[in-house]
This record gives sequence, structure tokens and C-alpha cells, in this order.
Amino acid sequence: MEAPSTSHDSAAPSLWRDISLSSVIAGFVAVVIGYTSSAAIIFQAAAAAGASTAQISSWLWALGIGMGMTSLGLSLRYRMPLLTAWSTPGAAFLVTSLPGIPIEEAIGAFLFSALLITLCGLTGLFERLMRHIPSAIASAMLAGILLRFGLELFNVMQHQWLLPLTMLAAWVAGRRLWPTLAVPGVLLTGVAIALLQGQISAQGIPLTPTLPVWTAPTFNPMTLLSIGVPLFVITMATQNLPGVAVLRAAGYQPNSSPLIAWTGGATLLLAPFGGYALNMAAISAAVCMGPDAHPNPQKRYTAGVAAGVFYMAMGIFGATVTGIFNALPSVLVMALAGIALLGTLSGGLAGAFEKSEQRDAAIVTFLLTGSGITLLGIGGAFWGLVAGLVVLKITTRKAAASLAR
Repeated sequence: MEAPSTSHDSAAPSLWRDISLSSVIAGFVAVVIGYTSSAAIIFQAAAAAGASTAQISSWLWALGIGMGMTSLGLSLRYRMPLLTAWSTPGAAFLVTSLPGIPIEEAIGAFLFSALLITLCGLTGLFERLMRHIPSAIASAMLAGILLRFGLELFNVMQHQWLLPLTMLAAWVAGRRLWPTLAVPGVLLTGVAIALLQGQISAQGIPLTPTLPVWTAPTFNPMTLLSIGVPLFVITMATQNLPGVAVLRAAGYQPNSSPLIAWTGGATLLLAPFGGYALNMAAISAAVCMGPDAHPNPQKRYTAGVAAGVFYMAMGIFGATVTGIFNALPSVLVMALAGIALLGTLSGGLAGAFEKSEQRDAAIVTFLLTGSGITLLGIGGAFWGLVAGLVVLKITTRKAAASLAR
């Protein structure tokens, strides 16, 4: 695989030379996937903390601005598609854990979790951990993470076949006739069909910007331990770990410590406004790492830049964006996500099973990650990684013993 560039010279001029319609669309699709897949959980988490309507909008503002600035800045700085995201498992944890806890104490716990994440990045602890993960395991985890999106593309055809089937046909035709514009063609086809079927309505969408609301934190030791520490563990284990592994599986080799430090630092700044946890993205970032984003791996960073701009726009107009996403039929969103990730999924599978001596570990990682199970409050991606490393250790020892005989 062609090694991505890390040159920082002439940032603005090279950005305009490198950017393409396909990379802009990839950035947009990544943001659509990020918002539509879990925005409702953010509403629930904020409501569980007792947030007012203005504070809930502020949470979306903080998260959008945070993801936008970090995605744009990191992608430009390192010339890689470095997307960030909010912690969806973290939000799910907050939904069940915040009721009864004052919102001021919740903000204090967010700051404590962000401080721990920042320290992990600054000390280099996270980077040392990532060096022990083989590329086959990382690729298998990437494929497992994306598996449900590929399957959902065909599962939705049981209930509504015309829209996803037409979008799939547009992708196949695009791959044959105009490969770099295949996914944009899918998006346009899906919107056109949905409009013809009357499935998109723009009525009732607000057009006002969101105003941030500051909430002064308070620090209760029990809340820091019961909310802050689990949020830190969940964000690191189920979000940052797969996020960096997905990058490496796609052929990018960043020093992960600065990335983790920047996401933690951004969370420290935005937590009082509701930015509870920012981390490296996995699923949405994968859209920007495949050939559909840009045929040249060195120029796919422009998709990360585009995503950053879209994220910031969504943060500023959080209520408007929520209304737009609610207007899109769910079938369109699921089909678009599945199709946009097909190239990255196939690349992950190819990398996972390339080396015969690592296939046993890779298949365990792939299936356990793809199963979607949750154990002890931690998702399948983490357990797939752990199980794959254990199997790899056992099988490589057995192979070494056989050679010694």
C-alpha cells in the first residue's frame, strides 16, 4: 500500500490542489453517519443529566465544534484523514448513569475523564500500547466494526427494496464508469429517489444558530470515580483504541500520542459547554480512508478536512442539522453508510487474512468484533482485540514449538 505523506509544507495551496468532489462527499457522508447513528443518544444523555433545552443544544454545539476543529486541524497537520467523534458508548453509559446526579457534578466528571485521556496522550502510554497490535489484528477489527454496515445494506431490502437496490446499482455503475464519483452518485441517486417517493420533507426545520451555555463544574469525589473513571475507560477502550487501529489498518502510521492528547485537551475546553468526550473516530473515519474518498492515499486527508468543516457547521446550526437528518428516510442513511464503507471493508478483510500464520487470530477478532456483543459494559471491538491477541500468542508459540522439534 502506498505510504501516506506527512509533509506539512504549503498547507493551504496544496489543500486546494489535492481536494476533490469525491473527498468532499466522503467527508459529508462520514459526518452523516456520525450524526444519524447516535445523535439521539446524545439527547438522551443530556436529558439524563437534567439539562434544559438550551443546554441540550449547547451539548450538540460543543461536540460539533470540537469534532470539527480537531478533525480539520489534525488532518491538515499530519496529512492523514484523522477524524474525531463523540464517544457513543460513553453517551450510552451516561444515559443509564447520570439520572440523579446534578449536571454540575456531571460536568466535573467530564473534565476529570478528559484530564486522564490527555495524560495518556502526553505520557506516550497509548502509543506504547498500540505498538503491540499486529496489522492483521487491526485489519480484522476494522472489518468486524464495519461488518454490520455491509449487512444492513442488504437487510433493509427486506422492508424497502427499491431505494437501497437503486443506490447499490448506482454504485456498481459508478465503479465501472466513474470510480472516483461512485459514492457521490449513490448519494444523489438516493436523494432523487426519496424525493420522487415523497419520503423527504423540509417542513418544520429550524434555521437558527445554536448558542453555547456555560455550566460551572463541581467536583464530587464519588461522582469522579463513578462517572469520570468509567467514561475514561470506555472512551479509551472502545473508541480511541479502535480508532487508531483503523488508521493503521488503512496504511496510515501516525504517532497516536499527540492525537489522543489533542482530543483530551479539546474535551477539557468544551466539557463545561457539554462536550463530554471527544475521541478518534473509527466507523465514520473509515469512509475517508478508502479509494472512494480519493484514489491517492496521500490526498485522502482532504476528506478529513471536509468533514471538519461540515462538523463545525453542524455544531453552529445544531438544531437545523438535527431537523435535516430527521427528514431523511432511515433506509437512505443505512444504504448510504453500507455502500460508502464497502471498499474499506474489503480492504480490511484482505489485510486480516493476508498472512496464513495469523488467520486464526484474525478470524476470532473479526467475528467477535462483528458480533456486536457487550461484556462488562465494553463493546465487542475491545474484546475482539483482546481475544485475537490471546489466540495469536498461543498459535505463534505452538508454531515456534513445532519448528523447534
